[in-house]
Amino acid sequence: MFEIFSLAMPYALLLFPLFFVLNHFTRHEKEAFYMPHISYFPSKSIKKSALSDVLKWCMLASAVFALAQPQLMKEVPLVKKKSIDIVLALDTSGSMSLYGFNPTDYNQTRLDVVQEVVSTFIQKRKNDRVGLVVFGTYSTIASPLSFDKEAQLRIIKGLRIGALGKSTALVDGVVSSIKLLKESKSPSKVLIVLSDGEDSSSKVPLPVALKLREKYGIKIYTIIIDKSASNMMQLIAKASHTKPYNPKDKKALNEVYAQINTLEKSTQNYTSTQIAQPIYGYFLFFSLLCAFTLLMRRNLKEVF
Repeated sequence: MFEIFSLAMPYALLLFPLFFVLNHFTRHEKEAFYMPHISYFPSKSIKKSALSDVLKWCMLASAVFALAQPQLMKEVPLVKKKSIDIVLALDTSGSMSLYGFNPTDYNQTRLDVVQEVVSTFIQKRKNDRVGLVVFGTYSTIASPLSFDKEAQLRIIKGLRIGALGKSTALVDGVVSSIKLLKESKSPSKVLIVLSDGEDSSSKVPLPVALKLREKYGIKIYTIIIDKSASNMMQLIAKASHTKPYNPKDKKALNEVYAQINTLEKSTQNYTSTQIAQPIYGYFLFFSLLCAFTLLMRRNLKEVF
């Protein structure tokens, strides 16, 4: 994000020549044109000094700059015109604590493997918004659709087995994901559901979830990380006209996400806008501070 300094009313700077002319040609008390009501203060003699001139011109310069409305223009990226909104629905039920899915490291549970693979996938989707849904006995939205990949990686890292119960509310997880995607304006809305078992605790029937999927135009990919294929996951994939994936180990799971990453490509072009952040208050404050210092010097006969 870049910041550029600019002036909203640059013509106000034309006051500078006017002040120089008045300062040079006027025969009256020179303070009168930049502090017109100074006569109301006690008239006391004060020795001219360089500091007074510095304060005077700093006060004038700051006031003029404040009048010119200085601002910082920030370049802010907007949602890509052809980006993809992706929701990752992840199973954290009790069966995700099983070992053996990574043959090279038997100390990793299924969830440990999923956390690594999904984190890599998220980092590759730089141009897309990603949302997270987690389900066990219940389902919940862990992250809204966002470009903030760092926050999502922290959420993935913090997932714990059984945090939402040890059962599997697969369909409820799909419905929660659809809630995230239904308001999306993206031309491509994708849901990737990962689980290691059949549904055992959902409250929403599968036909209802499939009708919602069709209503909002959501493409669903299903990944079952178990030795046996899931009938329900196959039905969901069939309704979405996608291939159901059934990886047998960590390497195969990496290949699945890599393939989906290739299938769902977003464009690199994106739009941006500029947001103005006014900073005239700093100049105005400094101008008032200089004016106050001048008045105090005059009133107290202080010579610096």
